[in-house]
Amino acid sequence: MANSNNITKKSLIVRAGNGTLSFLVPHEDGSMTYHSYAVNASMSLAANLREAFREQEYLRGPFEKAVLMCSSPIVLVPQEDIDNTEAFDAELYYSSVITGHKGEEKVLRELSQFDITALFTINKDLKMVVGDNCTDVTVTNVMLPVWEHLYKRYYHNAEQRKMFVYFHDKRVDICTFEQRRLHFANSFDAQHANDAVYFILYVWKQLGMSQASDDLYLVGDLPHDGILKDRMKAYISKITIINPKVSLNRSPLTQIEGIPFDVCIAGTK
Repeated sequence: MANSNNITKKSLIVRAGNGTLSFLVPHEDGSMTYHSYAVNASMSLAANLREAFREQEYLRGPFEKAVLMCSSPIVLVPQEDIDNTEAFDAELYYSSVITGHKGEEKVLRELSQFDITALFTINKDLKMVVGDNCTDVTVTNVMLPVWEHLYKRYYHNAEQRKMFVYFHDKRVDICTFEQRRLHFANSFDAQHANDAVYFILYVWKQLGMSQASDDLYLVGDLPHDGILKDRMKAYISKITIINPKVSLNRSPLTQIEGIPFDVCIAGTK
């Protein structure tokens, strides 16, 4: 944990996961400190966030800018669906695909490199709490920097097909790229290795991936990585577990124990 000395009040990353809160705070010397907050499960996440801003010395503000990262499910919207619709109804579009997020603010983020728009939700109370403590708040989803990084680092100009799996928040996010497009992206709840194996192999078969020639990349908070590889190697020959330190060119952030891969990526930009 860091003390409050020499912390610049210009930029703050707030990560709101599945019942978790964490923060990436920059220092004047260019270093950054990651803080995981002990959430009280009897309170809402927004109430916990308000308490964190009130109690934690490293969150003394006011902050000039903040990035609020959420982990809600994403719906991918073809750009033409937005461009060719006079009044695009994000609420209707999202609820027709994913249920259980009524009343949450719908956020659109254009992914120009993939010619597609990401539609996701943010809890309004969470956003309000960050806004009460930071002048300028940008909302994003944890998967957006991950998709961008995986594409640039591992897929761009690749000759063979590749499938990527990001483990976070007791969930697996699976994606593939084809012809400079985000070809497939879906999220599955997977608290245990058995669940993860089932969903990975299901999608692998659904997409017609080749057992011998196509690549599977795993990254994030893997549950029992040895079990994962052992159970999948009969169906997938080429499995790579991404080392964040190598993937992010030995960024000092990757040395921090427990820091999510998505926060590392966001913090290195």
